Amino acid sequence: MNEEPQLNLSWISQDAGASENVSRAASSLIPVVDPGPELMVNPWDIVLCTSGTLISCENAIVVLIIFHNPSLRAPMFLLIGSLALADLLAGLGLVINFIFAYLLQSDSAKLVTVGLIVASFSASICSLLAITIDRYLSLYYALTYNSERTVTFTYVMLIVLWGASICLGLLPVTGWNCLKDESTCSIIKPLTKNNVAVMSVSFLLMFGLMLQLYVQICKIVMRHAHQIALQHHFLATSHYVTTRKGVSTLAIILGTFAACWMPFTLYSLIADYTYPSIYTYATLVPATYNSIINPVIYAFRNQEIQKSLWMICCGCVPASVSQRARSPSDV
Repeated sequence: MNEEPQLNLSWISQDAGASENVSRAASSLIPVVDPGPELMVNPWDIVLCTSGTLISCENAIVVLIIFHNPSLRAPMFLLIGSLALADLLAGLGLVINFIFAYLLQSDSAKLVTVGLIVASFSASICSLLAITIDRYLSLYYALTYNSERTVTFTYVMLIVLWGASICLGLLPVTGWNCLKDESTCSIIKPLTKNNVAVMSVSFLLMFGLMLQLYVQICKIVMRHAHQIALQHHFLATSHYVTTRKGVSTLAIILGTFAACWMPFTLYSLIADYTYPSIYTYATLVPATYNSIINPVIYAFRNQEIQKSLWMICCGCVPASVSQRARSPSDV
């Protein structure tokens, strides 16, 4: 009469073969399988929870620095703060989802946590697009960038991106889910295939826009570097090195973003809940790494944030940080 222990496997849809072992008595959001006595927790869920913890800690530092430093209120820092806040919420969502998956087996809890994760990652991606737009405007309208119009435009972008992200996160909670019809499920339960397809196509469109903006930024950087070289009589080699550094920085930013999110985006367009869950985990985990890398690229490379971080940690600012001049390659 002793039954084998049953295991909850988070919100990743399980493949058809594994679903044969699912207990028919369970109506939970999370598939239930018979794992055997040696495996009590899905290792992939541990990886996601670990990523969420690192994401939360890293981005919490950025949020606190920007929040407690009144001098960091320029449009650029507002957008960096928005990115850090979105990634912070995404990390917390991954941790909370892990806790609910194994301690609180409730459809309502899963809808809320998945909604939080969707809203947070959507806000993170939209914040990256907003930062790209801000960088382009700061170079294209260099003389009039620091104006009230720019601040107003930044607040409008923040309101729009967070409003759209919250709406996407509320879709599963307000009934746009596959709990009543498993055949409509995507690779991420309880999101429907149509819901995931809309988000994936939106991501591809935003990536295309970011690519176009970074191409324009690259052209402006090269032109500025050439003008500075002519004004200061720099050697051609120096101009080439500076330009190459700027182009390399842009390539790293865009390449990292694509490498993290593109596999999951493309896979979610072609797969559904019947596909092996290992592929979903293998593409989702790198996507979460983007939120780990974002603070390094957008926050900790910034000279003002570096100064604030040094002041908090050591009470002083090294001369190498305070006296570093900004060059055209710092984009």
